[in-house]
Amino acid sequence: MADPGVLLFDQPSEGKLTLILSGPWKLGTALPSADDVRRKVESNGPVRQILFDTRKLGDWDSGLLTFLLKLWKFCSGSDISVDASGLPEGARQILGVAMAVPEKKDARKAEAKAGFLVNVGRETVGFFRACSELLEFVGEAFVAFMKLLRGKAEYRRTDLGLIVEACSGQALPIVTLISFLVGMILAFVGAIQLEMFGAQIYVANLVGVAMVRLMAAIMTGIVMAGRTGGAFAAQLGTMQVNQEIDALKTLGISPMEFLVLPRMLALALMMPLLALYANVMGVLGGAVVAVGMPGINVIQYYNQTVGAVGLWDLGIGLFSSAVFGVIVALAGCMRGMQCGRSASAVGDAATSAVVTSIVGIIVATAIITVITTVMGV
Repeated sequence: MADPGVLLFDQPSEGKLTLILSGPWKLGTALPSADDVRRKVESNGPVRQILFDTRKLGDWDSGLLTFLLKLWKFCSGSDISVDASGLPEGARQILGVAMAVPEKKDARKAEAKAGFLVNVGRETVGFFRACSELLEFVGEAFVAFMKLLRGKAEYRRTDLGLIVEACSGQALPIVTLISFLVGMILAFVGAIQLEMFGAQIYVANLVGVAMVRLMAAIMTGIVMAGRTGGAFAAQLGTMQVNQEIDALKTLGISPMEFLVLPRMLALALMMPLLALYANVMGVLGGAVVAVGMPGINVIQYYNQTVGAVGLWDLGIGLFSSAVFGVIVALAGCMRGMQCGRSASAVGDAATSAVVTSIVGIIVATAIITVITTVMGV
């Protein structure tokens, strides 16, 4: 390690203190501290002026400047004048620039804390603005779908095939696991209650109707919201950051037709098939639990399930799954298209897409349940 700089003191007259700087004053060495000067001033009585002797000073860098700035701060607070004429010319110039414009204490505007009514107003305005953007996006998607029916939509069929593959076969493992476990949970919960009345056989009715009518569609929709809806938002958000969507608009290609439409079609087509598969796995999960109970065998469970589940139940479940697919695709694509121009905005868009999809699924479930109840189906 290089030799550190040396700091010595000399008092040529009363009230004056000369700092003798020698050797190299560079970072990476054990340099003296401004606290040494403070202790010297406190021990030697009142000091009105500090001078410098740098005739033996070697190489220096910001290590010297840091020492001098701290010294200046101490002297200004202790009403001690500093004579910088003995410092190197370069150090004097840099110190002059550093201290030319001192920081103004009240330069930063104090942030006023918003009141309760102000926050409520902002949230209300934001809510209605979000509803307006949602209606606008849904309207554009509907126009793109109408152009598809007329055969005038501009999109690549290969993209649709790749998205269908990502939304179907690649999603089977997670859908299998979730649906099977949900079926087992429903059977466990139902068995505990029905066993009190000696009606264990109706576990098949509970699992069959619950899974086929709604639970399979809901769980599949939530899984696809986290798996596929977030992926859609991240993909389109990255394209937004890279200005690829702007490039499509410049070329006269509608992003709604080229990007959103294939994703919406793929999920709307694949979700009913995934829900149908989830029905089977959920019923099998319930069977694993129910068959282990006394007095129930596989044939009885099968017959009870077939007798309990009707075509209306299956139709409602498949219709709900198609609606959920459209909701997940629209939420993911909308958040991706609304993404900002930074990397963190892509993550925010994916998170927002998943939350929006799940909320949309729950709201749609409530609406469909009310409608089917009123209709008596």
